[in-house]
Amino acid sequence: MGSNTRIFKMSFASVYPHYITKAEKKGRTKAEVDEIICWLTGYSKEAFQQLLDDKTDFETFFAAAPQINPNVSKITGVICGYRVEEIEDKLMQQIRYLDKLVDELAKGRPMEKILRK
Repeated sequence: MGSNTRIFKMSFASVYPHYITKAEKKGRTKAEVDEIICWLTGYSKEAFQQLLDDKTDFETFFAAAPQINPNVSKITGVICGYRVEEIEDKLMQQIRYLDKLVDELAKGRPMEKILRK
């Protein structure tokens, strides 16, 4: 659990640029990454920006989320060697959901499908 604890306490703002870089390398945009994050968590753009400015850790970022999207159960597949729907630790699962969505964006998947519409 030690490595998970380090991830949970890591600042979301320190990882966020990596999500953007991954998307932009594949011709996607920061706005699309932000849309995915807000869709997943229920944060407004303003509240999300405040969390970045405050260097909020992952644990707090997800714990304080207004509402994890009800369609989150439709996010399936493998990310970082784990099937996201089978991850037992709720926080780790939420982090991997976000990883999976950004990965889908970088792979060119249409936003409608990423957002499970």
